[in-house]
Amino acid sequence: MTQMTPPVTPSRSSSAPEPPFLSLHTTVVLLTALVIGIVAGCLTVLATVPVAGAVLAGLSAAGSSVPVLRSLIGRPQ
Repeated sequence: MTQMTPPVTPSRSSSAPEPPFLSLHTTVVLLTALVIGIVAGCLTVLATVPVAGAVLAGLSAAGSSVPVLRSLIGRPQ
């Protein structure tokens, strides 16, 4: 019988780990802005505004909340 040898995998210890795509601060700010936009859009639909107007209201609420959230939610030290 022939014994199989395990494949040799290159060691990754010499290279630095890959940084995350988005920082935690950016992720929290964008997700909070998304929730604000969805809530604003849903409330606009409930006020008997056409769906296109509610989408625009939600997008503008989300977009305008990003700079405010960025300044309110501090970066970790």
